Amino acid sequence: MNQIDLGEDPLALDRQVCFALSVASRNVISVYRPLLAPLNLTHPQYLVMLALWERSPRSAKDLCGALQADPATLSPLLKRLESIGYLERRRSTEDERLLAVGLTDKGRELRVEAEKIPYRVVELLDMQVSELEQLNETLTKVIIATRRVLDAE
Repeated sequence: MNQIDLGEDPLALDRQVCFALSVASRNVISVYRPLLAPLNLTHPQYLVMLALWERSPRSAKDLCGALQADPATLSPLLKRLESIGYLERRRSTEDERLLAVGLTDKGRELRVEAEKIPYRVVELLDMQVSELEQLNETLTKVIIATRRVLDAE
C-alpha cells in the first residue's frame, strides 16, 4: 500500500478539501442569487427547473435522483414552484403512486431568460469556460467517489 503524504500539517485549514468546497459553494451560490432574483427563483429551485428544462414531465422520484436530493428536500421546492406557476404536479395515470412533475407554459417560457444566466456567471467569475469545465469534471469525480463511500456505509 502506498504511503499518503499530506505534508507537515495535515490539519491546516487551507489544505482541507471540505473547506475549499464549502467556501466555493457558498460563494458561487451567492453569485447566482442576484441573477435568479428577477426570475423569482432561489438556487435550489433553479436546480429543479434545470432538471425539468432537460426533460418534462418526470416523476418526483426521477427528479430526486437527478438532483441527488431526498423527497423531504424536494417536496417544498416543488410546492413553491407550483404556487408561482412554473410547474404542476399530478398523480400518474399509469401508476397513482407516482407523482408526475411537469412544466407549465410559464415555466417553459422562463427558460428563455434563464439561458442568459450561465453566460453571466462566466463573465462574473472572469474564468475561462475550459477552466470551469475542468472544475465541473473534477467535482463530478468527487461526487462519484463520495457516493461510493456513502453507499458502502
